[in-house]
Amino acid sequence: MKEKSAEHPRIPAAERDDVQPLSPGSSSAPLIGGGRPDGLWNRNFRLFFVARTAALFGDGMIPVALTAGLLGAGRPHSSVGFALAAWMGPLAVFVLFGGVLADRFTPRRMMIIADALRLVGASVLAFSFATGNPPLWAVYTLSSVAGVGAALFQPGVASTVPRVASDVQRANAVLRVSEALMTMAGPAFAGLLVGLASAGAVYAANASTFLVSGVCLFLLRLAPAPSDEAQRGGFVAELVDGWREFRARSWLWGVIAIWTVYGFTVLGPMLPLTAVEVTEAHGSGTYGVMMAVNGAGSVVGGLLALRLRPRRPLAAGAVALTGVCVNLVALGLGMPVLALGTGQFVAGAAFAFWLVMWSTTVQTHVPPEALNRLHAYDVAGSLLMLAAGRALAGPVADRVGAPEVLLAGAVINLLAVAVLLVARPISRLERIR
Repeated sequence: MKEKSAEHPRIPAAERDDVQPLSPGSSSAPLIGGGRPDGLWNRNFRLFFVARTAALFGDGMIPVALTAGLLGAGRPHSSVGFALAAWMGPLAVFVLFGGVLADRFTPRRMMIIADALRLVGASVLAFSFATGNPPLWAVYTLSSVAGVGAALFQPGVASTVPRVASDVQRANAVLRVSEALMTMAGPAFAGLLVGLASAGAVYAANASTFLVSGVCLFLLRLAPAPSDEAQRGGFVAELVDGWREFRARSWLWGVIAIWTVYGFTVLGPMLPLTAVEVTEAHGSGTYGVMMAVNGAGSVVGGLLALRLRPRRPLAAGAVALTGVCVNLVALGLGMPVLALGTGQFVAGAAFAFWLVMWSTTVQTHVPPEALNRLHAYDVAGSLLMLAAGRALAGPVADRVGAPEVLLAGAVINLLAVAVLLVARPISRLERIR
C-alpha cells in the first residue's frame, strides 16, 4: 500500500483544505471525453441521457407494479412493504461494493451488467404475473435482484457524467429535470397500464426500459481515462482506501455527516407524514396532485441550476434548502390546499437545486480514480438514514403527533442550513468548472 500511494498520490493538491481549487481555465484542470470540449448534447451525452431517462422511468413503475400485482393476487398489504424493502435493502447494502467494482472494471461495464441483471429480473416477474400468481419468495428474491442491479449501477453515474459532458453542472441540471419528469411519468404510465392490462404488462414495460438503457450504455464511446488503468489493490484494500479518500476531504464528510442527521430527521419523515396528513385531510386524489406539484417544482429547480452558476455552489445550495421549511410548516400547521401546493412546489425546487450543486461539486472536486467509491459512501449513508427516518416516522408521530414532528423538522432544517453555512470548508468551497 505504501508503494502504491507513492506512485499514485491519493489526495491531489487541489483537493486539500488549505489549497484553492483549480480555476476553470487552468491547464491542470481535467479534460473531458479525452480532451475534446464538446457541447453538452454531444453523442455520448445524448446516449447517456436516454439511458438514465429510460432507467428512471422504469424505476418509477416498480412500486405500482408490485402493489398492483401483489394486492391483485390477494396478498396481504404487508407483502407490498416487504417486497419494496427487498428492493431497497440490497441497494443500500451492496452500493459500497458497487463503487469498488466500478473502479476496478470501469463504470460503463458495471452499469451494463446491472441493466442486464435488472432486465432478467423484471422479465421473469413479467412472465410470472402474466401467467399466474407467483409465490412471495419468488417476488422477494427477484425484487432483491433488482436492488442488487441498482447498487451496481448507481456508483458509476457520478463518474460517467464528467466523461460525457464538458459542462458538468448543466449536465446534472438536465438530468435532474429528466429525473423529476420521470418520477411523475413512470408511476402514471404504470397505473394506466395496470388498468388496461395487468401487473405483468407493467413489468414487461419495466424490463424494456433496462434494455434501452443497456443498449445506450453499450454504444457509448468513452476515451480511456487514467483511472481505468490505475493499479488496484485487493477488494477490502480498495474499500479502506476509499474510506481514507472520504476522510481526507472535510467538506465531503462534513456534508454527508450533516446529511445523515438531515435525512433521518427531516427528509425521512417528510414523505410518509405528507402522505398521511394530506390524504386524511383532503383525500388521496389531492395527495397525488401534491406529488405532481412537487415534481413540477423539481423541474423548475433543475432549470434554475441550468442558468445560475454560483461561485460557491454548496453555500448556494444550502441557502436554497431553506425552501424545504415552507413545505414542512404548511404541512405542520394544516394549511389549506393552495398553501400545501405552494410548499410542495418550493420544496421540490429547493431540493433539486441543492442536488445539482452537490453532484457537480463531488464530480469536479474528487479525483476520477476515487469518485465511484466516494459516491457509493454518499449513497449508502443517505439511503440507510432515509430508510430509518421513514420507518420511525409513523411510531414517533403516533406518540407525539405528526404536526409536531413536521414542525420540528422545519427547525432542524434551518439548523442544518446554518451548520452548512458556518462550516468554512463547506461554505467557502469554490466551483472548478
